[in-house]
Parts: sequence; structure tokens; C-alpha cells
Amino acid sequence: MSDNPVGTRDGFAIGARELLARAAAAELRAYKGLMVAVDDFFLPEEARLDEHSRAELAALLRSLVETVEGEIREHAVRLLTGRGESALVVALIEPGAPVLTRLWNSGLLRDGELMAELVARVGQEMLGAALPMSAPDDPERPSLINRFVQHPDRVVAASAMAVLIAESRRRTSPDTGQYQSELPAELHHKLVWWTAAALRERVAEPNEALDQVLCDAAQRSLSAYDEGDRLEAAAMRFAAAIDAQPGELAGMFAEALGDRRIVLFIALLGHALGVPYALARDLVLDPASERLWLALRALEIGREGVAQIGYALSEADPRRDLEKFADTLDTIAAIAPAEARAALAPLKLDPDYRAALIALERGGAK
Repeated sequence: MSDNPVGTRDGFAIGARELLARAAAAELRAYKGLMVAVDDFFLPEEARLDEHSRAELAALLRSLVETVEGEIREHAVRLLTGRGESALVVALIEPGAPVLTRLWNSGLLRDGELMAELVARVGQEMLGAALPMSAPDDPERPSLINRFVQHPDRVVAASAMAVLIAESRRRTSPDTGQYQSELPAELHHKLVWWTAAALRERVAEPNEALDQVLCDAAQRSLSAYDEGDRLEAAAMRFAAAIDAQPGELAGMFAEALGDRRIVLFIALLGHALGVPYALARDLVLDPASERLWLALRALEIGREGVAQIGYALSEADPRRDLEKFADTLDTIAAIAPAEARAALAPLKLDPDYRAALIALERGGAK
């Protein structure tokens, strides 16, 4: 017989409550998992990310979070070490739940703008890598961007060199310590503060000193970040510097794609249309491509130029139907440039206004 039957019963009661709570949590977890599976099942095939895209997106997200985490943690540890806060230093550097896992579980990474940027960036990189290489007519002739590096106009030459530097930085592995998030400033700002907050949770008993240090480290990361260093921004400055004229555009488009520089192609298109890079990227990544064909005709790109671009993109993107494109090529070429410009006029409206119009349409009936 037990010497303390009351204590034993209490122990069993506590254990039972814990078990019931875990069972309830498991039921909710199973339900949520089922709903995710159902949503995935009913997704149209064209909207579903393929396995390669999912893997690339996961790798990009991991590298971004780990880069920002390492930057903030390193500076915070340095500040805490200088202040003799050894216990807080140990808490920050000892192994624990990864910041990425915490942000993932919190739902913060479901941010629509962040994921839209990352999905587009992954799509852009995959499309560029898959573009068919085209040998130049003159093997001795440098690539498009390298020719402009040697341009006598210093502004043009500097902008071309900036593109090459940004390309190199984009290819840098996160392990080198030179990697940057290369996110638009607003998204980088969000990621920095989310990461700082997640690092705070690693400390069992956070205090004012830790909060101040993490804020200082986050502010330092933000002040050192320059959105203008992004590859996309550098490419847009280059496109503005050369300001290709209508008769030059078709050749430059073909060269950019032949060099597998999809960012440069998008930047040239965006500058010529007078729209932001992100919008031009949307036109290029859309496998249906109707707006892209209109854009090319608005820029007075002829049948041959449209054919070259359509063929290159179809070869690089398995979602595009090359035979369907070939069947509609004559129809595309027959569109009058003025008619195409009129159809694309809404793209040049204020981005916030356009976003409001789209949001209103999503809202349903009037």
C-alpha cells in the first residue's frame, strides 16, 4: 500500500491532463495537416510549385534567414562580451532551435510580399539557368555586358561593371561570409526584426541589456544594407545608362538571352516599357506570356525578334508550349504597336493604385 496515496493520485491526475492536452493538440495538428493536403490537391497544376522549385525556394529562404541571423548574432555577442554579459553570450551561441524553424512555425514567413519576391527570384534564376546558350556570330566578340564595361562613356562603363559585381555577389555562397539577402529594403527590414525577436526567445530570462543589444545589432544590419546593391537594381541602372533606342532593342534582347542573363533581359524590357523591374519580371515569368507579347509589340519588336525571344523562353521553361507559340506568332506580329501600347497602359499606373484595383476585384461582387 502506498505511503502517500493522495500524492500518487495527484500525479496521475496531472499526467492524465497532460495526456489529454497532447491528444487534443495532436487532433488539431492532424486536422491542419489534412486541410493543407486538401488545399494542395485542389491546386491547379499550373499554380503548383514543382519539386525543383520547392527545393530551390527552401534553400534560398534558409540562406537568407541564416545570413541575417549570423550577422545579428555576431554583433550582439561582441557587444555582450564587451559588457561582461557572459551568461547571455552563452545563451545566444549555444545550439538551440534554429531561427528559421521558429519563424516558420510562427507563420511570419507566410508574408505575401516576401514569398512573392522569393518565388519570383527562384523562377528567375531557374529560367536564366535553363536558357539555351547561343554562340555569337563573331566568336571574338565579347558578351553584351562585357562590351559596355569597355565603353568610353564612364557612366555606362561603371553601370556595366556594377552589374558584373552584383552578379558575382549573387553567386556567392552564404558560407563565405560575403553573402547578402539582396531583398527589397522593406522585406529586408522585416526579416531583420523577425530574426532579432527570434534570437531573443533563445534566452530563458531575457532582460533589458539583451533587448538593447539585439536592437543595436538589428539597426546596424539595417544601416549597412543598401538596396541599390541588388543585382536587379544594378541592371536597371545599366539599362537606363545605355537607354537602348527602338532599333537596338531586338538585338540587345536576343544577346541578353543568348548570354543567359535573364536579369539583364528583364531590366532592358522594364526600362524600355517605363515600368518597375518587378512588373517586367512578372511579364517574363508568366508562362502564358500574353502580356509579354503585347509588350514586345508595344516596343515595335518585329516578328523575327519575337520569335527569337519566344523560342528561347519556351526552350527554358517546360510550362510553355512551343507549338502553340509558333501557331500564334503571326497573330502576335500582326498587332499594331499603338494598339499594344494602349492595351498595356494600365501597367504604367501608380503601383499602389493598381494593387488597390486588383484587391477590389478579389473582393467579389460590387
